[in-house]
Amino acid sequence: MHVIATAGHVDHGKSTLVRALTGTDPDRLEEEHRRGLSIQLGYCWTTLEPVGEVAFVDVPGHERFLSTMLSGIGPVPAVMFVVAADDPWMPQAAEHLAALNALGVSRGVVAVTRSDLVDPGPARDRAAAELSLTSLRESPLVTVSGRTGQGLDELRTQLTCMVESLPAAPPAADVRLWVDRRFSIKGAGTVVTGTLSAGRICVGDTLAFDSQHVRIRGVQSLEKPVECASGVARVALNVTGDDLTALDRGSVLVTPSAWHFTDVLDVRVQVDVRSDDSRSSTLPEGPLLHIGATSVATHCRPLADDLVRLRLERQLPLRVGDRALLRDPGSRTLWGVTVLDPAPPPLRRRGAAAERAKALDSLHGGPDLHSEVERRGLVHTSLLERIGLLVAGGERLGAESGGWLLSESRAYQAGREIERIVDEHARQSPLDPGVPLVVLTERLGLPSPELTRAVVPAPLQVAEGRVMAERAAGLPDRLEGAVAAIHEELADDPFIAPTADRLRELGLDHRAVAAAAKAGRLLRLADGIVLLPGADVLASQWLQELPQPFTTSEARIRLGTSRRVVIPLLAHLDKLGSTRRLSDDRRVVVR
Repeated sequence: MHVIATAGHVDHGKSTLVRALTGTDPDRLEEEHRRGLSIQLGYCWTTLEPVGEVAFVDVPGHERFLSTMLSGIGPVPAVMFVVAADDPWMPQAAEHLAALNALGVSRGVVAVTRSDLVDPGPARDRAAAELSLTSLRESPLVTVSGRTGQGLDELRTQLTCMVESLPAAPPAADVRLWVDRRFSIKGAGTVVTGTLSAGRICVGDTLAFDSQHVRIRGVQSLEKPVECASGVARVALNVTGDDLTALDRGSVLVTPSAWHFTDVLDVRVQVDVRSDDSRSSTLPEGPLLHIGATSVATHCRPLADDLVRLRLERQLPLRVGDRALLRDPGSRTLWGVTVLDPAPPPLRRRGAAAERAKALDSLHGGPDLHSEVERRGLVHTSLLERIGLLVAGGERLGAESGGWLLSESRAYQAGREIERIVDEHARQSPLDPGVPLVVLTERLGLPSPELTRAVVPAPLQVAEGRVMAERAAGLPDRLEGAVAAIHEELADDPFIAPTADRLRELGLDHRAVAAAAKAGRLLRLADGIVLLPGADVLASQWLQELPQPFTTSEARIRLGTSRRVVIPLLAHLDKLGSTRRLSDDRRVVVR
């Protein structure tokens, strides 16, 4: 299915033309027939070969129903713009055109109606001139008469060509359905309607609105029950849920957890093309925001030039690149806005607004993952996906871990800070084997040690949860001298461990011994008892020469040492699996 909205001044023949094209009257209300004008949105459809079914959303043209008109054109990608040959260019025609231009609608057909009554040339020329300033400048113009049928075949041809040029809506897209009607049917319950611009809704699906969920009990498209409907399509949904009192026109149904609901957003503003008045470029403090089929009061805070921060009266599901309208209820001036950031940072300090404007200056609402991550510095992929940025491989980013993305600039800054912290730690605590990753994570303000690990710059190393310089594998000169003395003293008597007094004399306290052992320069058996690296292997070889099993005393004599040394040494060998302790306290060499 394809969906086309009508637009144009009141009583210029929009409904008559839709009736002539579809054979169905879009005006459903008795008052609409009595007054001869559309009050609510009307829906009719027809088949245009070879494109298939085409639905028309017929909007009211009267100035009192502008909000209803905006709810009709908001979700629709194409328009049939209607002007009457027997009337001059009228205010609501200009207003509707301004709205379409602000929304960026570029595919349309202009129908100059009542061409059987007067020469349509002047109206056609004026319409072409007005459209030449807007996004609909390339639209074809057709002169028609809904009463006589003149020009209807050409209009159908042009509508068909326009529909063929429309891009296909992605069926796998996340659903966002702006509700434009709600009513109840006896025996079925609550029914809502709207234009499904993308995605797919099936019977049995669950959608969310506000903070609750609804289940889709039935789907209709063009008044026919269907199992599934894919955008673009007019749909009616029979929904059920715990409390549906808040579900009404202006509500929005979405794929659960797929959208970012926000009441603060940064936008770029487009000035109303109808006015040469410089005041039209100045937004009021509290304009109305129209998006999809809903409107909401806002507070406007200028950032710079055409950049504005909006604070909404209630949260809406918005994404980067969304097009919307701002309207001043007093002057009826319209501004188009493009959403640049639906999840902006707070503005807390002096000068923050100007700084923010500078960061947004180059953005135009297109998806740009690299720019988004660079501007945010640190962001989770789940947020980027909810605001409409597909996170895929191949983009050059600073670092990524556990779903967190770090910008190149922040990754570089984090790396330099890690170098500084590790270097400072090495100077202050030369015997400590580096800085724990968890400590660096906290000091850098990062969400996980894994992300910190990803930004550790070479030649720093990560070992046993600590970050250290390559030189940390060596020892300070003072400590190296003390260890060298131990090596010399144990060269001929490898199991005569130095006494505690000797260790203190050499400056080998607990921390120094631990650092030397960490560096592989000493073998630490217990507090105050050290041997040379490899002494355990040598002891195993010597003990293997004894009759098996052997006693602790026999081991002490064979190794030529004291009980102070042999007991922790044998315990160390047991732990390594080199020896095995028996139930009678004797041991055997395993290997």
